[in-house]
Amino acid sequence: MINKLLSFFSILFLILLTISTLYSCANMASPTGGRYDEEPPVVKSATPSFNSLNVQKPTVEILFDENVKIEKPMEKVIITPPQQNFPVIKSVGKKVVVELKDELLPNTTYTIDFTDAIVDNNEANPIENFSYSFSTGDKLDTMAVSGKVLEAENLEPVTGIYVGLHSNLNDTAFTRTRFDRIGRTDSRGNFTIRGMAPGKYKIFALGDLNRDYKYDNPQEAVAFIDSVIVPSTMQAVRNDTVFSKTDSTKIDTVKTIHYTRFLPDDLLLRSFLSDFQRQYLQKHERPQQHKLSFFFAAPTSPPTFRLLSPDRTDNKWFVKESNPSNDSITLWITDSTVYKKDSLLILVNYVRTDSLNHNFIDTDSLNFVFRQPRQQKKSSDKDGEKETVKFMGVNTNIQSKQEIYEPIRIEFEEPITRFDSTHVKLFRVVDSIQTPVPYRLVKDSLNVRKYVLLPPRWEPGGKYRFEMDSAAFTSYYGLWNNGIDQPFTVKSLEEYGNLSIDMSGFPPGKDVYVELLDKSDKPFRKTLVKDNVAKFQDLRPGTIYARLFIDENGDGKWTTGNYEKDRQPEIVYYYPRTYEIRAFSNHQESWNVLETPVPKQKPLEITKNKPQEKKRRSLNEERQQNNQNQRNAAGQRNASGMNANPSMGNNPFLQR
Repeated sequence: MINKLLSFFSILFLILLTISTLYSCANMASPTGGRYDEEPPVVKSATPSFNSLNVQKPTVEILFDENVKIEKPMEKVIITPPQQNFPVIKSVGKKVVVELKDELLPNTTYTIDFTDAIVDNNEANPIENFSYSFSTGDKLDTMAVSGKVLEAENLEPVTGIYVGLHSNLNDTAFTRTRFDRIGRTDSRGNFTIRGMAPGKYKIFALGDLNRDYKYDNPQEAVAFIDSVIVPSTMQAVRNDTVFSKTDSTKIDTVKTIHYTRFLPDDLLLRSFLSDFQRQYLQKHERPQQHKLSFFFAAPTSPPTFRLLSPDRTDNKWFVKESNPSNDSITLWITDSTVYKKDSLLILVNYVRTDSLNHNFIDTDSLNFVFRQPRQQKKSSDKDGEKETVKFMGVNTNIQSKQEIYEPIRIEFEEPITRFDSTHVKLFRVVDSIQTPVPYRLVKDSLNVRKYVLLPPRWEPGGKYRFEMDSAAFTSYYGLWNNGIDQPFTVKSLEEYGNLSIDMSGFPPGKDVYVELLDKSDKPFRKTLVKDNVAKFQDLRPGTIYARLFIDENGDGKWTTGNYEKDRQPEIVYYYPRTYEIRAFSNHQESWNVLETPVPKQKPLEITKNKPQEKKRRSLNEERQQNNQNQRNAAGQRNASGMNANPSMGNNPFLQR
């Protein structure tokens, strides 16, 4: 009897223990806690009070209803008129204190634009678009202008660039004096300049590298508008929609708001860097015994070279390789009596920029040293190893499916001193029968290691074979190429699409170029618009984008601006949508470049500087969602445990 009771209580204890364990597993969740504070700080008072007149003290204190902090004050807080000495901006408990270090100007409206820098101390809820103003005179200026700054070449929004005003309409004011009033662009390139007096102004954007609020460095990004702007106001009406508190998808009320609209509010400044670049020699090196490299800071005119040690007055001891802009130059030493010297002294004449940004011809004596690395001990003949032949490296652009518009490009590891074109063959293959194809082998004018093989034309869908015999090309240093035998097929016309765009909206009598862009905003095709039509043949299928530029100077490429010469950058437009190219299709499209406002033209998919502002999700909504997820997970674990719990299934007491 006692044994049965003990067995019964043992079983009962295990059942209760199992139920307790399952219940606790089903309720493993973090405590929900109280609601998050989602409200931004509220201003209680200010000293001096908002919009005060005849202010003489340079210190401002703003009191809030809770403890606050200031995020990135040097970046986000804009004080106008611009301050030569950066002020003290700090938070002390519930106060924000701004202490101006410059002497206050008489009869001037001061504006401190905090943007979203002030946040509460706990949840970092920001006060959006918060600004404070006072005047040192007996009136407060309240005019404002606003707009957007875009990069001229690619219509990218420019973040954090100063936008300033000058009431002095002389062209030299921008280069010699500080701005009267300033603003700064946000992540969308938008700006607002507040506290303006009625009058006439010129407006500029400036990537101010030395923070002196004037354009005194040609390496600073700049934008300007040719016309004079006159601030004004008008009464306007807008409708604000209020959604239901219980159901955010339903509209509660629509309020009509009367407000004062400050004009102009649609200014567009196109930012650019001038074509000036500081020129100097960045570095020089001798990576190989017979190779000298020079790297310049900017595109330059070709430098000249003279060998001082060993002394040579001629230039027959090297061949030169350069890129189109001459900022990267390689001298391949072809005279063995020269490159076998451990040390070379070379006189270089090149363009250099002085401290006043003037270019002059500078002369440097450069020393190049090369130490031969220790040679590894060769294997003895007893090892039975044969010395391997080192071939000169060769690269081609041949693909198994060759583009119909692409010639064959050949690049060698070293410059070529001689070659035999009879050992380079191109065949058309039809039914296993090879027919020689005539071609031209053209040497690149800048790169002594590159050649282009040009056939009369590729046959669409045709099969070819490229053959280069071993030792067809020999370098100055005794290396020759290994043999190449590469079959390939040219893509057929059915694998391409054609695009024709009817153009409108640009001024007549100008050369206009349309560029096709890939998904990284990089141009890959360009054509001149003729009779208001841009035509592109043999395009790969896929999604493409487009932009155009008006070629004012007729050089066939986009040209930047120059403030000193009063030259704006060439105008650029983007097609606001995409072109979907299909294989074996002719696409007929139209594009009016003025149909969409310029600030809205560039597709977001290829915009690199995407807007940073995001609708802030309620922290309480996140907490509520997390709690719901935990409850759902606990319920799933509970259901799984009740249906198939291995500890219950294997318990001999419960099976009994």
